[in-house]
Amino acid sequence: MNASEPLAGSPPLQRPGPRLAAVTLSLLLGLQPIVTDLYLPALPRLTLELGASLTQAQLTMAALLLAFGLAQLAWGPLADRLGRRPVLLAGLALNAAASFGGAWAQDITSLIGWRVAQGIGLAAAVVCARAVVRDLYEPQIGGQVMARALTGLGFIALACPLGGGALATAFGWRASLAMVGVCASALWLFIAWRWPETVAHRNPQATRLRPMLRTWARILRHPRFRAWALLVACTYGGLFVILAGSSFVFMGVLGASPVQYGAALASCSLAYILGTLVCRRWIARHGLAGAVRRGAVFTGLGVLGLVICAALPRVSLWTQLLPCLWLYMLGHGSHQPCGQTGAVGPFPREAGAASALAGFVLAMVAFVTGLWLGRVLGHGLPALALTIAAFGALTVLLACTWVASAEAELSNP
Repeated sequence: MNASEPLAGSPPLQRPGPRLAAVTLSLLLGLQPIVTDLYLPALPRLTLELGASLTQAQLTMAALLLAFGLAQLAWGPLADRLGRRPVLLAGLALNAAASFGGAWAQDITSLIGWRVAQGIGLAAAVVCARAVVRDLYEPQIGGQVMARALTGLGFIALACPLGGGALATAFGWRASLAMVGVCASALWLFIAWRWPETVAHRNPQATRLRPMLRTWARILRHPRFRAWALLVACTYGGLFVILAGSSFVFMGVLGASPVQYGAALASCSLAYILGTLVCRRWIARHGLAGAVRRGAVFTGLGVLGLVICAALPRVSLWTQLLPCLWLYMLGHGSHQPCGQTGAVGPFPREAGAASALAGFVLAMVAFVTGLWLGRVLGHGLPALALTIAAFGALTVLLACTWVASAEAELSNP
């Protein structure tokens, strides 16, 4: 069956064109770096103004990610039952409202609560974006489409720390959160205006407890899902350490200004964009597993460099630390699109549930990592570098073993 055709016995749908699909997926997936990266340059100033501790400041990220992970378990089955479009509109509306609420928070506790609501709304956008790829494409083509969409995400992630640094410097941390609300509102209008429904076969049983638990159990037992979902979680774990911990190390330890910090994160986004562009070629020539094995070479080199940086008494941000992070992000540019597509690929009728479970695993890893960073970031650069290196080493191990084995079993049943 052609992936662009509706499932047998289902009514025909208005299928989005490839250009509209790529733009929409980039915007939906790009909401995640908008919610996180735009806010990061303001984190030290926010911590000071609200009289918060380092642990409380990290909780504004960790709580968002916990809500993001748990909410996916609800949004995924809802998207399989109701369709992608209504879930998208509900989630984007919640994210916009929570962003504006957070911009007016008067204490750290209220801000954490608004960040939880942001995470719940964000979960709907990301779950539906990953599921839409499976609605429209088979896994091999879907991997290339996802890589193209994540290239767009990379450009959004490139702009966010620069814009966030400029906003924080000119108007303070509240302006950064208000801008998230503006972006989410604009995306809601775009989806309401241009995006059609992509589910050809809604599942009325998707939200019933027993069928839902059976579906989750079947997905979790699938070796390809486990391999790809863990790969995505580990590679994102390293990225999350960069996002959640770098502002304190780059600015507090290495002396970067908010604008310089934004430029440093933007350079990592450029490396990620390059990785997604190379990934598209690798998928076409070597398949999903072959692409992540090649990406693992860059990840491994980045890991080695980070371990060396952790051992040095003094480190230069631009000539020593950042080149290691660029290598890590080059590899991440292959692991992320392949992993997200591979985890959902075996489940064309339960793409929402599979996307939700993969996102839940990723978010739980990030949540625990956020708690860990709150405890160890006082040790500065070594804690940051070695935590990223640990996630990178696990990513390389998974890419070269479990993922390769799962894909080989598919090719030779």
